[in-house]
Amino acid sequence: MKKLYTLLLTLSFATVSIQAATKTIKYKIKSGDSLYAIAKSNKTTVSKVRQANGMKKGETLKIGKVLKVPTNKKTTKKKSIRLSKYKIKKGDTLSSIARKHHTTIAKLTKSNGMKKSDTLKLGRTLKVPTKTYKVAKKKKTSNKKLVASISSLDTVSLKSATRTKKPKKSNTFALSDIFVSSKKANLDKCKKITKDAKKKLGKRYVWGASGTRNTYDCSSFTKYVYRKNGIAIPRTSIKQSKHGKYVKRKDLKKGDLIFFDTSKRRKGYVNHVGIYLGNNKFIHASSAKKRVVVSSLSKFYGKRYKGARRPS
Repeated sequence: MKKLYTLLLTLSFATVSIQAATKTIKYKIKSGDSLYAIAKSNKTTVSKVRQANGMKKGETLKIGKVLKVPTNKKTTKKKSIRLSKYKIKKGDTLSSIARKHHTTIAKLTKSNGMKKSDTLKLGRTLKVPTKTYKVAKKKKTSNKKLVASISSLDTVSLKSATRTKKPKKSNTFALSDIFVSSKKANLDKCKKITKDAKKKLGKRYVWGASGTRNTYDCSSFTKYVYRKNGIAIPRTSIKQSKHGKYVKRKDLKKGDLIFFDTSKRRKGYVNHVGIYLGNNKFIHASSAKKRVVVSSLSKFYGKRYKGARRPS
């Protein structure tokens, strides 16, 4: 008899300890809830939820009632994000600020209660989450080794594979040729961008047109020209204004995208885009002229200039 009593006492203590070890949370019943869904989301069973609340099978759930729910969910502590203050300067975008502080646009907008489409105001102070991701270290390129190994040479000789009776061509190239070739390629691409853009002079402007019938709006025109040169850019002018390398007005080059606020009240956001041609001129699909035209950056467009980008 004593053994039976001891066994029952041990079992009751074990049951109490198991119940104590199971964590319970409070859950307020919402429209569309079921015991199965509540149990599943908290990694427990329907029978345990019923048992914890003294419920019977088939009992209806009442909206607003608070249930005790046994849960096996592991709670993880959120890492505190370090915030720093940043004052908005001319030429800043959400993308450039986020990249500079090793964070994301989503975290930046969330910290400041902003939307992606919100306009940045000069002088405004933002809360910036810093170092929310690790930046991969760049591997050193072998160019330095190449330069070091042949730094004492003016030229490098190349052996010809076959002998011919034709006059021999010079088989040497200057060391500077290695570094000049990339600059030449960039210049060629800029020239081709402006050349392709000029081919569309006089084509009709239609708001929302994508170029399928040789009609364009300002951003579909720039997108078409860049796509023809193997560069993908976004569809709208405001998104294009955040794409590529930021360029100062004094550093503009042929083929750069330039942006404007042409609204009557100058609301401060980008709503127009064109391609810089050099000599203070640019080409664009104009809603006022109803066609693709070349305009000057002085006067009207000079006052409404909002910045420039160099996609690559």
